[in-house]
Amino acid sequence: MNETQRAALDAALEELPLVAILRGIRPEEIDKVFDELVAAGFRLIEIPLNSPLPWKSIEKVAARCPEHVLVGAGTVLEVDDTAELARLNAPLMVTPNSDPEVIRAGVEQGLAPLVGCMTPSEALSAARAGATALKLFPAGRLGTGYFKDISAILPPELPVFAVGGIDKSNMSDWHGVGIRGFGFGSNLYRPGRSAAEVGEVARELVAEWRRLEELYTMTELFEHEGDQ
Repeated sequence: MNETQRAALDAALEELPLVAILRGIRPEEIDKVFDELVAAGFRLIEIPLNSPLPWKSIEKVAARCPEHVLVGAGTVLEVDDTAELARLNAPLMVTPNSDPEVIRAGVEQGLAPLVGCMTPSEALSAARAGATALKLFPAGRLGTGYFKDISAILPPELPVFAVGGIDKSNMSDWHGVGIRGFGFGSNLYRPGRSAAEVGEVARELVAEWRRLEELYTMTELFEHEGDQ
């Protein structure tokens, strides 16, 4: 990851930490969907490796990716995948599990590992191996109460994304318990959905994140004024 990509990653994690998960997308449709997502404001775009011809799709968008956007692969399970991502200059590396060997390989290749975990042991193992962020999965089935229970022992500097069963209707619940990002899969993109429809949903999700952040900032301000 070069300095421009590092700056883009830091800005995305701070300002708009939303990941578009394009599972099942085909190379012939990736360009239009990618353009709609970028226009809507998404800065982190994942093409899972169990999609049709995923490397071709990644190569197409990585070659023309705007400087403020990071693209990469999801369902990264093998060390060799990290080398291919580095070759394509696609630094976003999303895993469904916390395999320290794969995480360390990604770090060595200059990638940004967003690591899937469920238990405290998995989360802490991922953190020690060099994860850039954690992906709580399957968040929808685990629930916000579960995250509240384990969040006290997680590294405070490491953002946690909720992934799995997340849509506009429950973002506020997760935001309220301290989740610092979201990954959106089939509610955003699924095979057969047009690029225009993807763009419409993407704009709604971005607007909801910004609303929640503004509400949080206002609440913090009022609480600070009340303490004076």
